[in-house]
Amino acid sequence: MFVWLLAFFLMSGALSFAAGILLPLLVLEKLYFFTETPSLLQIVTGLWQNGDGFLAVLVGAFSLIFPVAKLFVLFLEAIGQYSRNGQASTAFRHISMVGRWSMMDVLLVAIVIFAAKTSGFATATTQPGLWFYAYAVLASAASAALIKRSAKPAST
Repeated sequence: MFVWLLAFFLMSGALSFAAGILLPLLVLEKLYFFTETPSLLQIVTGLWQNGDGFLAVLVGAFSLIFPVAKLFVLFLEAIGQYSRNGQASTAFRHISMVGRWSMMDVLLVAIVIFAAKTSGFATATTQPGLWFYAYAVLASAASAALIKRSAKPAST
């Protein structure tokens, strides 16, 4: 049961992550004439092209690079290629600490939607990309918890 649940979370999380970064995160309608439906990749590239390189690197690191690294380490841990004697690897322990920031993007999109709705100048609604991304974060967290649960405690 444990193996199937872990496999489900890892595979569905990886697929959801791909959909989450490619599909639109939200719809922004400004003054009833202008509509934007950016994906996470479009947001990062747009920030870079508009001269906000530091912000693009920051968002790209926490939204794209760290989640991919976390999924990679989780897959390696799940197949037992990275752990030693059933104990969690150093990379797994470090990537778990970074995972605490995983929901930051979802929070930022929620703030943007709230700001747009309360300003009166624009309306914003969520799109499937946000929900796929949020599920990917939760699935990777569940996978990490299952892996951690199955690992032996480090001997002292």
